[in-house]
Amino acid sequence: MAPTLYRGSRPETAHQDRTRDWAEIQERMLVPLYDTVHDRLDVGPGTRLLALNCGSGLALVLAASRGAAVTGYDTDPGRLRLAAERLAEPRRPGTRPRGARTAYAAASLRTGAPRPAALRDGGFGVVTALDPAAPADELRPALAAVAATSRPGSAVVLAGWGPPERCSTARVLRVADRLAEPRGPASPAPRLSGRDDLEDLARGAGLRPDGSGRVSCPFAYQSRRSAVRGLLSTGLFDPAVAATDQQQVEKEIAEALHPYRRPDGGVRMDNVFRYLIARV
Repeated sequence: MAPTLYRGSRPETAHQDRTRDWAEIQERMLVPLYDTVHDRLDVGPGTRLLALNCGSGLALVLAASRGAAVTGYDTDPGRLRLAAERLAEPRRPGTRPRGARTAYAAASLRTGAPRPAALRDGGFGVVTALDPAAPADELRPALAAVAATSRPGSAVVLAGWGPPERCSTARVLRVADRLAEPRGPASPAPRLSGRDDLEDLARGAGLRPDGSGRVSCPFAYQSRRSAVRGLLSTGLFDPAVAATDQQQVEKEIAEALHPYRRPDGGVRMDNVFRYLIARV
C-alpha cells in the first residue's frame, strides 16, 4: 500500500497560533547553541545580559536560571508575552522542585529595540543576537548602537546558520526559495551562512571580532506534521505562502522532509550553527 502524503491544512482549519508553535516546537532546537554561548561567556550571577530579538524567551530563561539579570527586546508582542509567562513561571506556587531557585534573577522585557540611554545605563556585560533567521539589515542598527554606547570590553554574540552542506534543513529551505521566487527571496535579507558574514556584520557595526565556534543543533520532531508546523513558525516560508498558498507550502515542505523521516515516524535533520563573539 502506497504511503499517504501529508496534504497540508485546509485554510479554515490551519493552525493559527504560530507563536506557540515556535515556542513549543521549534525554539528548543537551539538550546545547544544557547547553552554553548552561556558556557563560553561564563553567564551566571553578576552577569547583566541583553538579548536582541529575544523571541519567546527560552535563551533568557536559560540565562536567568544561571543567575543572570536579563533584559530582552523583540518586535513581536506575542512572543514577548510568552517570554513573560516563562520568566514568571518559577514564581507560581507549587511549580518549583524542592531545592530549586525561588525565582529567576531580575528580568525585563521590552518591545522594539533598545535606545542609547538604556544601553548606557544598563551596564550590560553580554549582548546576544541569537536568532539565526534575523536579517542582517534588521540587526545592524541595534548592533551599531551597542557598539557606540556600551561599556568597552562588553561581549556581543551573533549567531547564524553554518555552511549549507552541513545543514540538512538548508535543503528544505530551498522549498521556500523556489515557491517565493516570483516575489523575491524567501527572507528580507540573506541568511547569515557565509564564512565571513558574521564578522562582516560585526565590523560594519563597529565591533571587534574576538572568537567564534560551531554548535551541532539537530532539528528533531515527533512527527512530520509537527516538523511542518515548527518550520512554518520560523517565518522563513511566509513569502512562499504569499506567492502560492498555505496548503501548497505545507504539502511541499512535508515532501521535502521525506529523506529525514525515521522508522518511528519522527523527523531528524542534522544542522550546524555558528556563533561569533565580538567586543565593544
